[in-house]
Amino acid sequence: MSLSLVHSRALVGLQAPAVTVEVHLANGLPSFTLVGLADVEVKEARERVRSALQNSGLEFPHNKRITVNLAPADLPKDSGRLDLPIALGILAASGQIDAARLAGHEFAGELSLSGELRPVRGALAMSLVLRQQNVRTRLVLPPGSAEEAALVPDAEVFRARHLLDVVQQFLPPSNEAPPEPGEGWARMAATTPSAPPPYADLADVKGQTVVKRVLEIAAAGAHSLLMVGPPGSGKSMLAQRFAGLLPPMSVEEALESAAVASLAGRFELARWAQRPTGQPHHSASAVALVGGGSPPRPGEISLAHNGVLFLDELPEFPRAALEALREPLETGCITIARAARRAEFPARFQLIAAMNPCPCGYLGSTTRACRCSPDQISRYQGKLSGPLLDRIDLHIEVPSLPAQDLLNAPPGESTEAIAARSLAARQRALVRQGGANAALQGQAIDAQARLSDAATALLQKAAAKLGWSGRSTHRSLKVARTIADLAGSDTIEASHVAEAVQYRRVLKEQ
Repeated sequence: MSLSLVHSRALVGLQAPAVTVEVHLANGLPSFTLVGLADVEVKEARERVRSALQNSGLEFPHNKRITVNLAPADLPKDSGRLDLPIALGILAASGQIDAARLAGHEFAGELSLSGELRPVRGALAMSLVLRQQNVRTRLVLPPGSAEEAALVPDAEVFRARHLLDVVQQFLPPSNEAPPEPGEGWARMAATTPSAPPPYADLADVKGQTVVKRVLEIAAAGAHSLLMVGPPGSGKSMLAQRFAGLLPPMSVEEALESAAVASLAGRFELARWAQRPTGQPHHSASAVALVGGGSPPRPGEISLAHNGVLFLDELPEFPRAALEALREPLETGCITIARAARRAEFPARFQLIAAMNPCPCGYLGSTTRACRCSPDQISRYQGKLSGPLLDRIDLHIEVPSLPAQDLLNAPPGESTEAIAARSLAARQRALVRQGGANAALQGQAIDAQARLSDAATALLQKAAAKLGWSGRSTHRSLKVARTIADLAGSDTIEASHVAEAVQYRRVLKEQ
C-alpha cells in the first residue's frame, strides 16, 4: 500500500487538536516533501526520520517520491512531536508494518538519529483532551512523556524507548521481527505518585503575628495580598511559605496545573499535587508574565495556576507587565490573541506581592532614617496604578523586628496549625456557596454577606471616609466574610468589618 494514515496531536494552548499524518509513496524523481503549515522544527524531521530508519536497520524508500501531509492544513504544527508518526507513516506506506493495526492509536515523539525516542511537551494535555472528548484511543509516547500522560485516570498509555519497540508491535503477521528489536515497550499503569515534598514551615518565621494572621485570612478566602515593609523584615520568607496554607489539591486541580507545566516543559513527577509557587524576577516582560509568542506559550501566571504567584519588588516590574495582570486577577484565565490564532490558558492564582515603602526601603522605620525625598517616594509608589492596587484584597505592613526579639523569640506557629484553621473556614464557604469568598460576584456577594446592622453602618462609614471605589468596598466585604468564617460566625459583625477595613491600607507618603 502506497498511502498510509497515522494519527497524532498538535498543541494550541491547552488544547491538543487532532492531526492526521498522511504519507504517500509514488514513482518519480526521489524526493521527500512535507506540507501542512509545518514550522521549522517539523520540516527538519525529514533528516531525523531518514537517519533513524537507516540506523535502526529499517528500509528507507530512497527511490520513491515521498509526500507527507499534516492535516488539517491550516493548523500550525511545531516541535519534533511528529517525528514518530511520520516515520511510522513511511513504514506503513512501504509495507514494512501493518497500516490497519495503527488504527485506534495516537503517536507522538521526537526521534534521535539512532532511533531513540525523546520526550515531547504537552503529553499530559494530549491525554486530558482525550478524556474530555471521551475518545477511547491508545497513546504511544516516549519515556518521560508516557509517565505524564498516564496520570490521567483511565488513560491507555504505552511507553516506547526506541523506534524498533513501536515497529515490533505493528509488524504484518507474515513478517519476521526487525533486526535487533527493542525491549522498551510497556503499558503504563495509572498510578498516583507518592506524596509531594513538604512545604517550608511558617514556624521558621519568628514574630510577625499580625502578618501571619493576614496570611491565614488570605488562604481561607483565596484573597490576594500586598506586603509593604523595609528590607529584611521577612516578606519573602512569608510569601514562600504561603502555599503550605492552601487546601490540598484535588485530582482535577493537579491535572490542570501539571498540564500547563507540561506545555512549558517544566513538569516534574516528584512535585505532583504540590501547589506551585511562581517567583519571576522583576525584570520579566509582559509576555513572560502573561504568556505569548508564536505559537502562544503559557506565562508565569498560568504556570502558577491553582497555586501562588509571588511578585517581589513589585514596583520594579515593568508597568506594562503589571497592568497586564488586571484582567486575569478578575477572570482567572488569559487569552492570547494573535493575527492567525487565539489560545486560552488558565490563570487562577493567588497573588502575593511584596515591596519596600520607598526606594531606600526605610520610610516609617523605627530603626533607620529614610533618606528619600518626597518626590522620590511619590514616583516610586506611583509606579503602581490605582486600578491594580484596587484589585488586591489585603494590604499589610510588615515591620522589621529588633535584634533582641529576633534572636530570643521562640519558633512561631507551624504551617500545619494555621492551615487547619484556614481549611475549616474555607470548607464553611464551600458548603454555603460552593466556592471561595474571593470568587463571589454580583448578587452572590449580597446573598452571602449576611451583615448585621452595626457591620453595615461601619462599612458604609469606612467606605465614605476612605473614598473607596465600589470594587474596594466589595473586596473588603468579602474579606470580612472570610474573617467571620474563621470565627465560625454565620453573620458578619462589626468587629469583622473593623478588622477587614484595617487591611485596605493605601500607600501614602509619610
